[in-house]
Amino acid sequence: MEGGDIGEQSSKEAKIDLIMKRKEEHIQICLDDPVQAKNAKTLFGDVKLINNSLPEIDFEDIDTSTTFLGKKFSAPFMVGAMTGGAETAKKINANIATAVEELGLGMALGSQRAALYDPVLEDTYTIARKNAPGAFIGANIGGAQISKGMKIEDIRRLVDMVKADALYVHLNPAQEIVQPEGEPKYKNVLEGIRAIVKSVDTPVVAKEVGFGLSPGVVKQLEHAGVKAVETAGMGGTSYAAVEWYRAKAMKMEDKVDLGNLLWDWGIPTAASLYMINLHSKIPVVASGGLRTGLDVAKAIAMGSSMTAMALPVLRPATKSPEDVKSFIEKIIRELKSVMFLLGAKNIDELKRVPHFFVGELAQWKEYADKNV
Repeated sequence: MEGGDIGEQSSKEAKIDLIMKRKEEHIQICLDDPVQAKNAKTLFGDVKLINNSLPEIDFEDIDTSTTFLGKKFSAPFMVGAMTGGAETAKKINANIATAVEELGLGMALGSQRAALYDPVLEDTYTIARKNAPGAFIGANIGGAQISKGMKIEDIRRLVDMVKADALYVHLNPAQEIVQPEGEPKYKNVLEGIRAIVKSVDTPVVAKEVGFGLSPGVVKQLEHAGVKAVETAGMGGTSYAAVEWYRAKAMKMEDKVDLGNLLWDWGIPTAASLYMINLHSKIPVVASGGLRTGLDVAKAIAMGSSMTAMALPVLRPATKSPEDVKSFIEKIIRELKSVMFLLGAKNIDELKRVPHFFVGELAQWKEYADKNV
């Protein structure tokens, strides 16, 4: 082997090790440390639903099923993009996949870039399709990688790798700017998304990672041809916080300062959802800080097509498929209970229940009604 080849191989191995280490750290930090917003809230607490004391339905007759991107779900809930590319991630994805397959739901994978560097890491992602042959599964790649010119054939490979029902493009500039080895490169991302939409048969979903989508960005994405958006808004896990812990451990004071500054940065999930739906008809997944079936019900009532949770599923997913299934069944039971108390016997009726806003969300609504 030539000396240059040895150096290239060594560089590739170092990059793989770095990615695996970062992914393991992300998982451990989310399990062990406070990573949610400090003072910011999702504002779903400011959404008020009207109790119906004459629901005229039986609990057992409530139907939570829905369709998203042509796929049938037993409820408007999926496990949000979480992880992959590390040994711990394989177990997590395996347990989630087994649970969502049994429940007739779906999941999105974490960024699959790692699998492009080393085929050995592919099974940390492919285990999802192996364990969930009939469930909705979303492949995943980041905006920063698109900006750097990721090849269309590589993106197709990631989709084919897991026989994906959708391709998620995650938008995370706030995370990249705080991350110790982040890549805050976002030139030409929109044009790249437009090219992916034209070149990949699978529906493309644009997803924020916890800082919320603005209506202006959603309009741009809609014009680029994405089939849905996921507004993981402020109020749940803060990836500025996650990277703050890593920067602190590395004694990178400039990144620590940025993590502190941006810990609560973003648009609250409920505010983002309202503003998007004000003028757009694109299907929206609401995530970012949803923690109960009541949150799910409020998101659907506000016009969301689907909801997702990630952090609340993480700890059960480190244990077993049964633990994941138990958590999700609890969320769906809560959702059905709220639907019963609203007199909504199916998801279409839930979308039409009366509701209003108070507090800070009412202020966001006032702003949006005048300016969006």
